[in-house]
Amino acid sequence: MSRYLIFLTVIVLTVASAGLWMVTPHALWALLPFGALSALGVWDVLQPSHSLLRNYPVVGHLRWLFEGIRPEIRQYLIESDRDEIPFSREQRSIVYQRAKDEEDRRPFGTRRDVYAAGYAWLTHSMAPEMHPATDLRVKVGGKGCAKPYNASVYNISAMSFGSLGANAIEALNRGAALGRFAHDTGEGGISRYHREPGGDLIWELGTGYFGCRDAAGRFDRARFADQAADDQVKMISVKLSQGAKPGHGGVLPGAKVTPEIAEARGVAVGEDCISPAAHSAFATPIEFMQFLQDLRERSGGKPVGFKLCVGHRWEFMALVKAMLETGIRPDFVIVDGKEGGTGAAPLEFSNHVGTPLAEGLTFVRNCLVGANLRDEVCIGASGKLVTAFDMVWAHALGADWCNSARGFMFALGCIQSQRCHTNCCPVGVATQDPLRQRALVVSEKAQRVATFHRNSCEALSEIVAAAGFRHPKDLQPHHLMVRQKTGEVLPADKAFPVLERGELTDGGAHHPDYKAAWAMARAESFAPAPAGT
Repeated sequence: MSRYLIFLTVIVLTVASAGLWMVTPHALWALLPFGALSALGVWDVLQPSHSLLRNYPVVGHLRWLFEGIRPEIRQYLIESDRDEIPFSREQRSIVYQRAKDEEDRRPFGTRRDVYAAGYAWLTHSMAPEMHPATDLRVKVGGKGCAKPYNASVYNISAMSFGSLGANAIEALNRGAALGRFAHDTGEGGISRYHREPGGDLIWELGTGYFGCRDAAGRFDRARFADQAADDQVKMISVKLSQGAKPGHGGVLPGAKVTPEIAEARGVAVGEDCISPAAHSAFATPIEFMQFLQDLRERSGGKPVGFKLCVGHRWEFMALVKAMLETGIRPDFVIVDGKEGGTGAAPLEFSNHVGTPLAEGLTFVRNCLVGANLRDEVCIGASGKLVTAFDMVWAHALGADWCNSARGFMFALGCIQSQRCHTNCCPVGVATQDPLRQRALVVSEKAQRVATFHRNSCEALSEIVAAAGFRHPKDLQPHHLMVRQKTGEVLPADKAFPVLERGELTDGGAHHPDYKAAWAMARAESFAPAPAGT
């Protein structure tokens, strides 16, 4: 309640000034300003558009005041201390403007870092596409899939109910329903707030098997089949690892396991909710392929795949070899970059464990192409993909579609206070506190989520058209240019290794790293093959 202290103080001073005014007319000079601030606070609490003001009446206006009077300091912080700013001001501005359907054009042109190492750009065409596509979609589902899904090229990435509050989940799903795109549930199960709006769901299964587990926390096939039969569930994604903390489990303390969270996850109220570091339903690459096939059959033939942050290269190649040996193909692989976000993770994991998205995406694409599997397996990408150009480079490096978590969180009103793990989110997004959640008005934010998606896809379509194409699937690595540390400019197919079709399976891999990792991979185990075998 401390966040309301100033507002309540102003009301008390207003009442006191009014009482004093009855005694002396001179008190009017105190009554007028305090009365105006009280009226402003009441408006802040009741208005639906600004979550911060609903939780911080009166004092919340200081944020916009300070931002408005120190743009130079703000820009300095963005450019000189990027480690402390997970998203740049540019990215946040784009999201806010597109979510609010505001003009996002800017004068004075190009950024100042165009000559910096790592700067990338798309080559455009002298014959641009004159009629950009208006609804960018990709079919997900291979030969073994009876119910393929026609997915948008931009969807909501995994965020669990429990990490986000009820209003945030409901607003995201309602926005997905309005915009006809998908909402990944995260590994916390399917809650009533996912179901009520009716938006398309990608059901994510993590190591805790929430929503389809028995009393001991093991995978329960019957419960899975019951949940997966719901028409709202369009795809099933098994989470092998998460970009921000790959190989790391988690615990939701019992104090945070409310009846609603317990209902969604299939756990007991008030008891610690544990996500182990590893899966218990399979132990080898071949068993994992068989597990995916079982999920596909028990879901009625819906697209089934998995998400991972690339780690040991031979392990993913072991999965590829298991695909070849069993004949089972996942319908998709979602590559999560290490730059992906989370509500809380050890700093060392966030900064130094896992493969960044560009390298991970290139590697997965190369493995599938090199094993002649790329035409059968779709690739999704996630990890700070916020702007249309973020999606462009992901598609050029091999993605069929993109997912975003924090982009849509910004559309909900996230101000990046980085208090997600404290249950004290100032705008009601990442909190289970009912009073704080009240700040987020579902109908208002759902429309912003849908509007952000629509405007982002339109911007993507415009950029793709400038390159001469109607769909981002036509983009190739050589359409993307990357400046090297030496100052040299290379197309992405030279800046990153690119394998040719069948290069791994025919034994003719020309890249030493790929050739060595392929030799270490084996379908029967995640452990590398002994030297000399």
